[in-house]
Amino acid sequence: MTDVDELHEYTALELHQLLQRGEVSPHEAARHFLDRIDRLGPRVGAFAHVDAERALERADLVERQVPKAAPLWGMPLADKDLHLRAGVPARFGSQAFADFVPEESDELVRTVDEAGAVSLGKTATPEFGMPSYTEGPAVPAARNPWDLSLGAGGSSGGAAAAVAAGLLPFAPGSDGGGSIRIPAASCGLVGVKPSRGRVPAGSGLASLAGLGVAGPIARTVADAALLLDGLVAPAGYPARHPFAVRAPGEDGPFLGAAIRGEGRFQVGVMTDSPWDDFTDIEIEPEARAALDRAIELLDRAGHGIEAMAPAPEPGYAEAFRAVWQAGAATIPVDGAAIELLEPLTRWLVERGRALPARTLAEALAWLAGFEQRVIRRFAPFDAVLTPALAMTPRPVGWYDAGDGERNFAQQVAFTPFTSFVNVSGLPAITVPVDETSTGLPMGVQLIGRPGGESTLFALGAQLERAARRGRRRPPVW
Repeated sequence: MTDVDELHEYTALELHQLLQRGEVSPHEAARHFLDRIDRLGPRVGAFAHVDAERALERADLVERQVPKAAPLWGMPLADKDLHLRAGVPARFGSQAFADFVPEESDELVRTVDEAGAVSLGKTATPEFGMPSYTEGPAVPAARNPWDLSLGAGGSSGGAAAAVAAGLLPFAPGSDGGGSIRIPAASCGLVGVKPSRGRVPAGSGLASLAGLGVAGPIARTVADAALLLDGLVAPAGYPARHPFAVRAPGEDGPFLGAAIRGEGRFQVGVMTDSPWDDFTDIEIEPEARAALDRAIELLDRAGHGIEAMAPAPEPGYAEAFRAVWQAGAATIPVDGAAIELLEPLTRWLVERGRALPARTLAEALAWLAGFEQRVIRRFAPFDAVLTPALAMTPRPVGWYDAGDGERNFAQQVAFTPFTSFVNVSGLPAITVPVDETSTGLPMGVQLIGRPGGESTLFALGAQLERAARRGRRRPPVW
């Protein structure tokens, strides 16, 4: 007999099976997580908006009208507050959009609906998703459920805080420079940045330099695969979309690869970063210990492990900064409303709008060449292993909110191993494998070949099993 008061204790895959067997209804699942959000949500700052009545109506509609074959049938989740849902406030983490309610939904939101999911609300994000932390005057700080004095990371920080605290079984996020992997690693979760073009509704193909893609945040590798399958093909396989990546032998569904966790692979180990010439990058002992733990586990499993020689890229920082600033230039805030923006966002917007077209064109061309060099460098390996973060999760309030230049450098020092993966269009997964002396989870990142998600899920599942972390729960649980 299923105890509906303990649904948060199940993995997302287990909850999905309960729903499929009819042991739990979509309404019961939504009600349970809404109750937890009501009790625990304010402690971790996970949500920008919750609409219980709307969510329960949606759950009842799914039960009546959506076929159970839909891959996310009845599963509770929430939309990141960068994604529009018709009739629901979308504030983008900004005071400039305090009263905005869209009339139409984004394609990603329509995708999760088509897959049969039940949205409970909007997860918190920093202003327009630009920083790698989730704090600011427009939203409460998204806090790390393992230690509430620490931040949850960003920009999908609210999603990660919600999943880690058991307020959601999993959640979609978006990642333009690490915004799924950074909060996932900060909160002891699995985060997946898919290949450019893999998720039709969040392909990255329409974003500047192809940086931003949509992907899952979850507590297990299999849970992340379940959600990615729903995002890639909400109506089932095969996905029929002109922009979907189809790598030979690596096509979905990905859940099977995550459950089986099979295969022996050649893994490169990379500890240099393209940011090394921009600022001093120091891998803290806790991050190095997690990397060493992953190397030990992969070696014990029979994988080939090879340290990679450094490959300096002194032009990376200038080119990436130019593109990041140019992307901010398109934020739809003008005139006096610019004064409503936070200092970091305003700095990015002003720099981006002053950027000469020639500088942007040169930066885009440089990054295109960088993408080719990275793929060529990684070609001998099935996957490349790096630290997920260079530091332990940062305290709330650690970032300099008033100095854009210093703030940007702080973010780079914290997470130097994520943005270049977006530039290269490659898939990546973060997996927790270790913990600090105070019990804070620490993870690693695995980067795959173009379209190589199945290999990453197989390797991630093997690491997950070998690390034997079990179902550890944060104190707020």
